[in-house]
Amino acid sequence: MISLITSFSDILIESVIGILVVFLALSLLVLAFLSIGKAFKFLVRRNFRIKTKSKFDYPELTVYDAAALSLALHLYLSELHDDESGVLTIKRIERRYSPWNSKIYAVNALK
Repeated sequence: MISLITSFSDILIESVIGILVVFLALSLLVLAFLSIGKAFKFLVRRNFRIKTKSKFDYPELTVYDAAALSLALHLYLSELHDDESGVLTIKRIERRYSPWNSKIYAVNALK
């Protein structure tokens, strides 16, 4: 009887330790993935800042310039789409007889 209680307590302790190890490993993986994402975002932003430095000073885009650009883009992109007639044609196709499709075989007459 004593060996049964000792073995049950050992099993319980090992189970709790195993569950804690699994949750600890999962939380470390989550932290690692989050930190890798943040580090990658930082490196991309830093490289973008380094590559976009130029000697030229571009004037600011005014509201009127933005409106002209957006109108030009709208007109250009609206011409790319094909105009369709909107008429649907449905053709009926005759299918040959198949007992797999027949409902008379699925209904059993109970008398």
